Amino acid sequence: MPYNSVFTPGLFTGQTIVVTGGGSGIGRCVVHELASLGAAVAVIGRSQSKLDRIRAEVEEDGGTVSTHSTDIRDESGVIEVVDAILERHGRIDGLVNNAGGQYKAELKSISTKGFEAVVRSNLTGGFIVMREVYNRWMSANGGAIVNMIADISNGWPGFGHSAASRGGMLTLTETAATEWAESGVRINAVAPGSIASSGLDTYDDEHTAFIRNKVWKGIPLQRFGTESEVSAAIVFLLSPAASFITGSTIRVDGGAPNARQGWWDLQQPEHNEPFNGFHRAGLPDILAEGTTP
Repeated sequence: MPYNSVFTPGLFTGQTIVVTGGGSGIGRCVVHELASLGAAVAVIGRSQSKLDRIRAEVEEDGGTVSTHSTDIRDESGVIEVVDAILERHGRIDGLVNNAGGQYKAELKSISTKGFEAVVRSNLTGGFIVMREVYNRWMSANGGAIVNMIADISNGWPGFGHSAASRGGMLTLTETAATEWAESGVRINAVAPGSIASSGLDTYDDEHTAFIRNKVWKGIPLQRFGTESEVSAAIVFLLSPAASFITGSTIRVDGGAPNARQGWWDLQQPEHNEPFNGFHRAGLPDILAEGTTP
């Protein structure tokens, strides 16, 4: 069973698209969708075992993929990898800056080292990849970049380090959209909310009940999103249909930031079914049991 994309088969035939953090979670889904649409996908990640798995999966499904191991926070490593991708594929038409992460901690307890590590992963590393892809290929040939941020509306209590870095990536996206427009490079962002992805399994047992039973109740659409719904937004922004869109952000969050506590009682919606085109998708362990819809 192939990936069930809503986009036209062969949409990215002849193109090379780089995906960072593509070995698991949303990134893995994006890699599969892009490959199913004809792209040669170059996956960048730190974990060799995850890279080996994604390569085996895509090749088994008949797609074209190359894998490249580096830490995006390592400038020299990124330069080597971008050069290797260009040597192998000859071009870079798109970049999905997906790599990043965070841990739950209140601001008063976050060490300077921990804060800087998250900012370097979610912001500085993404900047390094953007810059090197632009300077080495896109400045002369054009392209499209999609940066992954997060639902940071009204701040993000408990994740202040990530909110700061994602906010930085938002304004970096808006800035680059102007500076690089003369080269025909479009830069946009996607902001996922609560998504049923393996990233949920990184939180400790203390937060399991909250994630399973309460998070979705604050979302107007009363459910978690799927990896495929995020991937579809990314694919759209990479596609020719978005050729007049740059410096923008697409929220994929079920309307969560719009739900003002105390002003409206959320109701179970009708006529809204999750889209899940990812043929290899599975619920994260944390949602395998519980009362989530």
